[in-house]
Amino acid sequence: MISNLPETNEMIGELTRLLDELAAFSDGAEPGVTRLLYTPAWSKAQRFLADKMAEAGLETRFDAVGNLYGRLPGTNPDAGVVLTGSHIDTVRSAGKYDGAYGIVAGLAAVAFLKKMHGSPRRTLEVVSFCEEEGSRFPLAYWGSGNATGVYDWRKDGDRADEEGVPLREAMQDCGFGRDDLAECRRTDLAAFVELHIEQGMVLERMEKRIGVVETIVGQRRYAITLEGAANHAGTTPMTMRQDAAAGAAECIVRLEALASQWGEPLVATVGKIEAQPNTPNVIAGTVDFSLDIRHADEWRLNAFSELALSEIERIAVRRRLKHRITPWLSTKPVPMNPSLTRATERICQQLILPYRRMVSGAGHDAQLLAAVCPTAMIFVPSKAGISHSPHEFTEPRMLADGVSVLASMLYELAYEEQRI
Repeated sequence: MISNLPETNEMIGELTRLLDELAAFSDGAEPGVTRLLYTPAWSKAQRFLADKMAEAGLETRFDAVGNLYGRLPGTNPDAGVVLTGSHIDTVRSAGKYDGAYGIVAGLAAVAFLKKMHGSPRRTLEVVSFCEEEGSRFPLAYWGSGNATGVYDWRKDGDRADEEGVPLREAMQDCGFGRDDLAECRRTDLAAFVELHIEQGMVLERMEKRIGVVETIVGQRRYAITLEGAANHAGTTPMTMRQDAAAGAAECIVRLEALASQWGEPLVATVGKIEAQPNTPNVIAGTVDFSLDIRHADEWRLNAFSELALSEIERIAVRRRLKHRITPWLSTKPVPMNPSLTRATERICQQLILPYRRMVSGAGHDAQLLAAVCPTAMIFVPSKAGISHSPHEFTEPRMLADGVSVLASMLYELAYEEQRI
């Protein structure tokens, strides 16, 4: 266990200052932070972080896709690298904590350990992954995906954004996508620890200071189309309609009821709905809607997904609607490393920080890293559970709590060379 921790007030000042400075790197006039992959704001933010890492005495490098690493070399080069950090990109009109907090907290923790304890045994690195959100191009986890071999930037660069700009072109315009840059694939990782805001309201409601993540949920996402008959709203009797909007509404209400019956941690969401012809005095002939299903248990995730789709089919048939269901995302639940989870729990007990073991309902870079090295994930509370919004907020003292837990974890892994 680390014998000293960062001074709270000093840490709060450093964290809030860095988060405010990063938030200034934003494209567009909309409120909040908009920092999409390979845009000017994104590029400036990564260069800013590289300067901050260098000021802290870390060796900096970019890989071929623009992942940024700050390295504190260890005295045992064969012991592998202990990595911490998160992603620099945002959704549109985001808050300033999602992703960015994990990076600045990692930098603060490693800089503190270097100052107080010198060189570690295992090498420590802080990463600013270039992309996680999927907000510009039709993919997500581009940064950690290249680091773990899920993607290969040489082969996967043809996808284009809404304006038709290919990923490869945008990458090269920012100075990346070149063979002379560092290789993306990491085969030297001993552990990865990601600190993140919860993006939910569980910790705040339960008055806990730290979330110890046990599992990141699996997800199923579907695009669903119901086709009926567009017709005059005034001359078509209710008994003779093939109303796609009414069918979609029944499906949505039924899905909500089923998800509530199954209970936590299952969630099912219809977040996008489009009706055609979308005219007040015309019965909707076609409705497209999305379905997002998440659960921490793969069997239950599959079982509920099958039930949900069968209910949609049943409703469509009864209402004489054609239906089309297109799956477009399927991820398995990802458990975090049990040894690191127990270590996080023990550290919280030693620091007298109220904590809760919990499931992450959102996806994170940690779920990709878990396939290549022991991985842990730590949450701090989000005010009112708000995230992906300019109103996203975490109390500064709680930001500092997260750094204390992270610094303790990194000390055990890198300085004490704890076995995993």
